Formats: sequence, C-alpha cells, structure tokens
Amino acid sequence: MPHFDDTELDALRAWRHKLHQQPEVSGEEAETAREVVAFLADTRPDEVITDLGGHGVALVYNGTEPGPAVLLRCELDALQIHEISDLPYRSLKDGKAHMCGHDGHMTIMAAVARRLAVQRPARGRAVLLFQPAEETAHGAEAVLADPKFDAIAPDYAFAIHNMPGLPLAHVAVAAGQITCASMGLRIELTGKTSHASVPEAGISPAMAVSRIIAAARTLEAGDVVEPGFRRVTITSVQMGKPVFGITPGSAEIRMTLRTPQNEAMNGLLEDMLGIVRETAAQERLTVDHSTHNFFRACINDTEAASIFDGAVDGMKLSRVTDYLPIRGAEDFGLFGSRSKSALLFLGAGMDLPMVHNPDYDFPDALIPTGAGLFLGVLDRLLGLPAQGDR
Repeated sequence: MPHFDDTELDALRAWRHKLHQQPEVSGEEAETAREVVAFLADTRPDEVITDLGGHGVALVYNGTEPGPAVLLRCELDALQIHEISDLPYRSLKDGKAHMCGHDGHMTIMAAVARRLAVQRPARGRAVLLFQPAEETAHGAEAVLADPKFDAIAPDYAFAIHNMPGLPLAHVAVAAGQITCASMGLRIELTGKTSHASVPEAGISPAMAVSRIIAAARTLEAGDVVEPGFRRVTITSVQMGKPVFGITPGSAEIRMTLRTPQNEAMNGLLEDMLGIVRETAAQERLTVDHSTHNFFRACINDTEAASIFDGAVDGMKLSRVTDYLPIRGAEDFGLFGSRSKSALLFLGAGMDLPMVHNPDYDFPDALIPTGAGLFLGVLDRLLGLPAQGDR
C-alpha cells in the first residue's frame, strides 16, 4: 500500500468531512466541482476540463512517453436523504446528504491526484474524472456525449465503489457481470373525484393501485442474478389528497425494474405495462407512463478486471469471491461501450449501515486503500516511477 503520512491523511479526511457537510444532488454539483478544482490545483494537472457532461471535472496528468489513456472515475453527487447522525461534520443541508459515499470516493481520487503531483506517469496519461449525476443514471451518458470527452477518450476505465456488508478493505472484483440493469417506471392513473359519501359517483384508482402492486410480484423471478432474473420494487405511491371528504381521482405509482441484461429490460417493461393497461381499462381509468434512470448493466472487461486483480494482489488485500454479481446498478457500466472497463467493490465493513440509509457514513480508513488500488492500476498500465526518479 502506498504510504500517506499523517499530515496527508489528516488533510484528506478533513476535506472529506467538508464535502460531507455540503452535499449537492444530481445536476446541482456546481460548488462541489469548484471545490474539487480548487483543492487539487496544487497537484498541477496538465489539463483541467470543467463542465463535462454537466458539472463534471476531469484532471489530466501526462506521462513523458506515448502510452494508453487510463480513466479513473468517482462521483460528485449526493442523495435526497435527510441524514440521521450526531457526527460533527453531518450534512448542513436539510434533506440532502452523502449517503452513498461519493464524498469518500472523491477523497480517494484526491489522494491519487496528490501522488500524481510528485509521481507523473512514465507513459500515456491518467485522467481523473469527477462525474456528475451518477444517482440518476444521466451522468455517464452526458459525459460520454459531451464533445469535450473525445479529447480524453480512454483506452481503459476503472471505478471503485465502497460496499457495506463486505468486510472492511476486502474486495470483490471479477470479469463479466457485476451489476444489474435498472430502470425507473412512473405510472399515472386518472379517474375522477367524488364526495366521500357517494364514491360510486367517482372513478377511484384505489383498487387499480392495489391490483397493480400485487400483480407486479408475479413478474419477479429468481433470487440470484443470472439469466431470467427479474425484480420489480415499488418505491412510491401517491393517491388523492390528505382529506376525508373526497375520494381520490388520480394516483401515481413509481417502481424500479431490474434485469441482468440491458436487452431483457424491454421484455419486463412491456409485461409490466400490459398489466397496468389491462387493469386501468377494467377500472375505467386513463393511464400514462414514463421511464427514468436507465442504468445499464456493468460488465467487467476481462483484461481490465485482471489489472484490478494485479493491484489487489500487490496490496495483499483479502477477497470476497461469492458476492458478484449484485442486484444493484451503477451508471459506470456505460463506460464499457467506449473502453475496457472494470468496477471493483471495496468493503466498508459488516456492521456499517447500507448505502442510501440515513445513518450511513463513509469509512475514512478506506481512503488510502482505495487510492492504493487506483495507483496500482496506473502503475501497471502507465508506470509510476518512484519518488525522486524523475
């Protein structure tokens, strides 16, 4: 593991806590992006690209010889969750918090940048990407579509995500399927209100809502992520007004659909919509729908995964071999369409609350471990001369 002295680690931890206090959700990460550029200005990147795919930031560190372009990616955005915490650095923004550890991922990347300030690659170039809007699945797509990305298009792309439920600093990485594809589906049902004393005079969506929720379970298949696996999760139901004298005239249901392959998503979507349309017709309701947040499945490239493996072995970290693939989704999967890519999960501890829980907090102990893994990747692909060799 690369050595970071106490002064370096104290500065990195303090920065992570500062980010934690000032979370910005997807699409609103302007101040976080400015903070990244300011905090890492003294690492003297050869190029700084801002407003990439929104508020994204890319820092480029060039080697002296020709070689591959290697992109390391972290995320800028926080979540719309109210933090439940007594931490001295808890979120100062009500209803917004870094409950997925992106503050920690940014700090890992900052540690890498600080090392690159004194150990430039021997060849090629390292691109450190602070990506916007991961939580909505729009960030990777927007970054890849931005014309500015063409100038830094990588040959390889790597990402690390912390994961509670895995032992601290243990890793899970493999070639092939890593995460599921995921899509949000919004259903809007419209009837008409009535006085609560004469509900028959209205067209209530209440029965349709209950029938759709029950029927959604019939589309699920399997518990293990493998071909044929399907999962439908109801995430929100809104119906009527919070009163007693009026029957509901409309309802909205939000749900998440999950499949192992991107291509299988259309089949699950059409099956769900078939149930919704049939139920709405039987209940005399009109129906509208929209899809959101399409996370593509993350499939690790064999070569890229083996490079991560080498970094794991170099640090003598323990592995978890029975964890992958997972049901969760990550928009990093889209980078695989443009480069050889790999995602690694880094254990955050067995007793830590799960990400997206209101009492989660990224473990600072992972900062040097995550940085060491990324630096190991760069050393294998670009060569990182020992300090003082250049």
